[in-house]
Amino acid sequence: MATMVPMREYWWVDAVAGVVAILFGLAAILWPRITLGVLVVLFGIYALIDGVLAIVHMFRQMRTRQTWWPSLLIGIVGIAAGLFVLANPFVSAVLLLYAIAFWAILVGIVEVVAGLFGAQFMVLVVGILSIVFGFILLGNPVAGALALVLVIGVFAIIRGVLLLIHATRAPSLPTAM
Repeated sequence: MATMVPMREYWWVDAVAGVVAILFGLAAILWPRITLGVLVVLFGIYALIDGVLAIVHMFRQMRTRQTWWPSLLIGIVGIAAGLFVLANPFVSAVLLLYAIAFWAILVGIVEVVAGLFGAQFMVLVVGILSIVFGFILLGNPVAGALALVLVIGVFAIIRGVLLLIHATRAPSLPTAM
């Protein structure tokens, strides 16, 4: 039977991840002529922060006896993608696109599985959005840099908004004990 468990001090993890995603998306859209080097650094920082926040979220889940492994996987993928991109800032646009696409697909798959098993609709929606975004990028590997920046920006903003919605709803979600 599901019982109501407050999110305690960890409710802010999804909120911070959402704000970071929105800020990254806005930067990409507001400065569409951004150089590839800056885009690489912005994505690397975003993926790294998102990964670290997922690991923090994992500890919250462990403390409340929730399924924690999806957050661990998302954290590892995010940290690995962020470190790879930051360590190789002069990679080609196509390689950057593939790194972003595979990150989005892997994170999305884990979020879909977590959303299905945890009966959390918003996590499921964010996961599906991530997968679709990843495949769109894979389907257009030679897209122009400007289009790539705008697509990434829109994705990040939508993902951020969904994470913020999830964060505001999280304290009232039932949790299996």
